Amino acid sequence: MIGGFAPDIVARIDGLLPQTQCTRCGYTGCRPYAEAIASGEAQINQCPPGGSATIAALAQLLNQPIRALNPVHGVEGPPRVAWIDEARCIGCARCLAPCPVDAIVGAAKYLHTVLIDRCTGCELCLPPCPVDCIEMKEGPPPAASQPTLNRARFEAHGARLQTLGLERQRALDAKKAAAPRRAADS
Repeated sequence: MIGGFAPDIVARIDGLLPQTQCTRCGYTGCRPYAEAIASGEAQINQCPPGGSATIAALAQLLNQPIRALNPVHGVEGPPRVAWIDEARCIGCARCLAPCPVDAIVGAAKYLHTVLIDRCTGCELCLPPCPVDCIEMKEGPPPAASQPTLNRARFEAHGARLQTLGLERQRALDAKKAAAPRRAADS
């Protein structure tokens, strides 16, 4: 039991969240927020993308009163998506890694673009952009399957970053191992 709830409660809470992975709730993603709700560490009213509908669903699931969205975490609004001004984009690639669902495509020194159907509107791409070429625009309403797709993309993004980190570490370890050999050969 987690805080008096069944063990599957975290999955059920997570299933009600929009899976934008925006971190506005104060947690690193929807799953950690769900865990915090289940443990009693977080309130059910910290998800601006989910807004009042998500708060109501969480309140019903957890048999709690409905609360207003806590403004500390943001305000409820229409779905938004990132848009990159191609004329101002310098191809720095700083927006790629923060995107939790890999909705931004491009490569260093090349123009970037946003796959609108994948963008969760998390806004995590905004701060790293050195030329402020990314802005948020009103987006289409998410499809019913969007949270499931967002979760799968978020998990794939995390796995990809973990693999890249392991590859970088192996390359660094190989360089370190080769350094004493080069010194001995000199």
